[in-house]
Amino acid sequence: MKTSRIIASILAGLVGLLSVFSGSMVLLGLRSVDYTVLDWLVIINVVLGILSLIAAYLIGKQHAKSNLIIKSILFLNLIIFFYLFFFDDRVAVESIKAMVFRIVVWAVILLLILLKKPKTIRNK
Repeated sequence: MKTSRIIASILAGLVGLLSVFSGSMVLLGLRSVDYTVLDWLVIINVVLGILSLIAAYLIGKQHAKSNLIIKSILFLNLIIFFYLFFFDDRVAVESIKAMVFRIVVWAVILLLILLKKPKTIRNK
């Protein structure tokens, strides 16, 4: 497996674990924060965290659907970010920062997966 695919799989797994762990702690009341929490956003982040773990597995297995799930997760994060940024004035700055972080990580993952080795030309 290419190094870029291994890095992408690890990044997806780490983001997934962080999202599931952090979101679950807030939803279960085990962690309190001093800013406004949008419960629907935490639930979506946990769901996307689970999808991230699935993506990490698919990337590692070089599954044909890995590109689709990577693009889908990135797209969903972008849609949620734009909604929060432009239409929800209750959102905390921390939530915006977390969304930007996720978008950057998923963009990097996509770039790592799309990286191709340049073709070498053989002289005859």
